[in-house]
Amino acid sequence: MELTNSAHADTFPRDHLPPADQWPELVFDRPELRYPDRLNCAAELLDRTVEQFGAGRPAFRSPSGEVWSYARLQSQVDRIAHVLTSDLGVRPGNRVLLRGPTTPWLAACWLAVLKAGAVAVTVLAQQRAAELATMCEIARVGHALCDVRSVDDLAKAEVPGLRITVFGGEGPDDLLRRAEEKPERYPPVATAADDVALIAFTSGTTGRPKGCMHFHRDVLAIADTFSRHILKPTADDVFAGSPPLGFTFGLGGLVIFPLRVGASSLLLEQAGPKQLLPAIAEHRVSVLFTAPTAYRAILDELDAYDVSSLRRCVSAGENLPAATWESWHERTGLRLINGIGATELLHIFISAADEAIRPGTTGLPVPGWHARVVDDSGHPVPDGEPGLLAVRGPVGCRYLADPRQRAYVRDGWNITGDTYVREPDGYFRYVARADDMIISAGYNIAGPEVEDALLRHPDVLEAAVVGQPDELRGQIVVAHVVLREGVPRSEATVAVLRDFVKGELVPYKCPREIAFPDALPRTPTGKLQRFRLRASGSPREHASEGTEGPASGGTRDPR
Repeated sequence: MELTNSAHADTFPRDHLPPADQWPELVFDRPELRYPDRLNCAAELLDRTVEQFGAGRPAFRSPSGEVWSYARLQSQVDRIAHVLTSDLGVRPGNRVLLRGPTTPWLAACWLAVLKAGAVAVTVLAQQRAAELATMCEIARVGHALCDVRSVDDLAKAEVPGLRITVFGGEGPDDLLRRAEEKPERYPPVATAADDVALIAFTSGTTGRPKGCMHFHRDVLAIADTFSRHILKPTADDVFAGSPPLGFTFGLGGLVIFPLRVGASSLLLEQAGPKQLLPAIAEHRVSVLFTAPTAYRAILDELDAYDVSSLRRCVSAGENLPAATWESWHERTGLRLINGIGATELLHIFISAADEAIRPGTTGLPVPGWHARVVDDSGHPVPDGEPGLLAVRGPVGCRYLADPRQRAYVRDGWNITGDTYVREPDGYFRYVARADDMIISAGYNIAGPEVEDALLRHPDVLEAAVVGQPDELRGQIVVAHVVLREGVPRSEATVAVLRDFVKGELVPYKCPREIAFPDALPRTPTGKLQRFRLRASGSPREHASEGTEGPASGGTRDPR
C-alpha cells in the first residue's frame, strides 16, 4: 500500500492511520471507482456539479420554503472557506468539529472545511459535554464551527485549545457575518484522493467511541456505488429524511448523494415521524431516508397526507422487518429499499431495489462491493448457515489510533459484527448482531426474528427482544413490546401475543417474559439500545419490586 503525497500541512490524520498490515483489502473493480491521485471531494460535489448541471438549480431547501440554488451554495461555501483559512488560521489537515441541527448552513460548513483541505469531524447536536470532550481528545480537534443554538454543551466540554466559532448569531464575530465580507470564489486545496477528509465517530451503544477515518475518494465512492447503482437518483429528485448530518447515513443521503447528481435536499431540523409526512406532502419529496421504526410509525397517518411524490424509500440504521416492508408496500405501493451500512464503511454496501427486492432479506452486495459469511476463523461457511458478515470494497475500516482495528479487519475483510446467512441464490439475510444472539437451553435464537413475528400482530407498534440470564436454561427470551394506544398492558394481552408468536415460529423461540414499556431506548441516531434492556433485568423482578420502570407490566411463562 503506497499513499499519494499528502496536501496536509498538519500530518496528524495520516500519521495516525492504522499500520498497513491492518488495513482491509480495497477493491476498485469498476471504472467509476478509479479516481485521480489529486481529488477534493467538495470541489467534485459542488464545482463539478455546477459545471455539469448549471448554477441555477435548487440545492438545499428549508421547511420555511427558502431555497438555496447551487450558485448560492457555492458562494457561501467559498466565503466560509476564506474565513477558515484567512481569519481562523485553519490549515490543511486540521480537524474542524461541526455541530448543529440539520440546516443548509451546517452542510455549507461541511463542504467549506473539505474544500479548504481540513478534516471534518461531524458530531450530533444531541451529544453532551463528556461525549464531545472524548471525541475532541481522540481526534485532537482544534477548531469548531457550531450553530449558536448548540454551543452550550460544546463550551461545557472545556476542550483545551479548542477555538469555537458560532454561526447563526448576532455578534460581529459570527461566522456568517465574517463570510459576507469575503470573496465569493475559493480555489479548492489540491488534496490527495487518499487524504483524510472526515472522521466519523461510531454511534454504537457502549464503550469508548471509535473514530473512523475516510478519504476524499471514499466520499465519492459511496455515491458511485450505492447511490448510482441501487438508488439511481436524477437531478429532479428532492431528497429528505430523518438521519442527522452527524450520522453517515444522513450525510450520504441528504448531502453527498443529491449533490453528486445535481438534485436538491430538504433539510429538516426536526425530522421525526410527525414532521416527515407533512414535509413530504408540502415539498413533494421523492427520495426518503429513514429508519424502519419511522416507516412503521407513520403508517397510521398516511391517509392524511399526499405522499404520491415519493418514488424511492431507503431504510437503514437497523434491520428492516419483513412485516414493516409488507405493510408499507400494501399501503403505498412502494418497495422499501433495505440496506446495511456501517460508519466504518461510510454507507450502505448490501441492498437491492425494485424487482430485485426480496422482503426479509437485506439484498445483494452493491456493485463495487463484495461480501461473504465466515466462521470465527475467517473461513467461509456453507450457504444457508449463519456466520459473521465479511465485506470489502472501495472503502474500508481505518480507525484513528485504536487497537480495535485488529478485531474489525481480519485477513483483508471488514468484519461488521453482524450474523448473516447467505442464501443459495446469493441473497444475504440478517440474523442478529453477533453479540445479540440468545442461547437458551442449547438453542440459538435470533432476537430480530422474534421481533419480526411480534410486529406482525396488529396491536404491536415496536418490539425488542433480548436474552436474560436464567439458571436453568442459560438465557431466556424476553420481549419488550410497545403497544398501540388503548391496548391493555395485561396478562391477557401477554397470552395473546405468546399464542400469536407460537403460531409464527417454533415454540422454543416464543418469549418467556413480555414487558410493556412506554417506549424503547434508542441512541440519538435511532438505533435500539438492547444493552439497556438487558441491564433493566427481568420484567418479573420489576413487578415483584412494585416498580414502574421500563420493564413494568410483564409476566413470565411458567412452562
